[in-house]
Amino acid sequence: MPPAQQALVAVTGDCTGCGACLLTCPTHAFRPHGGTLHVRPDLCTGCLECIEVCPADAIEELE
Repeated sequence: MPPAQQALVAVTGDCTGCGACLLTCPTHAFRPHGGTLHVRPDLCTGCLECIEVCPADAIEELE
């Protein structure tokens, strides 16, 4: 089994579940999860468009 890929962005506890990132992400890396959203590291390419559109500033770039 290959090692898990590390996510390039993270959704913080400030997420309101508005779905702006869902509509913007070109690779559809975001999934609803318990009233907020979760990013799938295997789909995220690190384009950071989600950070630009998030009205709650709830997505941060990881190093």
